Amino acid sequence: MFSKSCEYALRAMLFVGHRSRCGNKTGIRDIADGINSPEHFTAKILQELSRKKLVRSVKGPGGGFYLEAQDMECTLADIVRAMDGDKIFSGCALGLSECSEEKPCPLHRRFKKIRKEIQDMLQSAKLADFNERLEKKLIFLKRV
Repeated sequence: MFSKSCEYALRAMLFVGHRSRCGNKTGIRDIADGINSPEHFTAKILQELSRKKLVRSVKGPGGGFYLEAQDMECTLADIVRAMDGDKIFSGCALGLSECSEEKPCPLHRRFKKIRKEIQDMLQSAKLADFNERLEKKLIFLKRV
């Protein structure tokens, strides 16, 4: 459903958000290990998220990636848009370039409803919403 970059971005932002709740900055190696992703790929993703002002970073000793309290209001939809654009929220289920109410693809009407549900779910889910469940190990960001 999401690109691999987007999947890693979502997991990385949740991981950084969880680590940031106590004021910690987290390095690339720890993030990549914490979400089971390739380190180099994770670095590129976090650089992109940083350029788009979704995550903060400090270079040098004691540096790393972090989120301030106001950054924790970022929604999962914001991250998806930053990485994959709006295609999941507006694109055709069959990938047709011309799919609309006037010229629908065979899945248009059903997929329109599913797209709206996905958008509503991602738009209502903020990074801060997951910290307590991550802390209690009720949800996970990598396979063990």
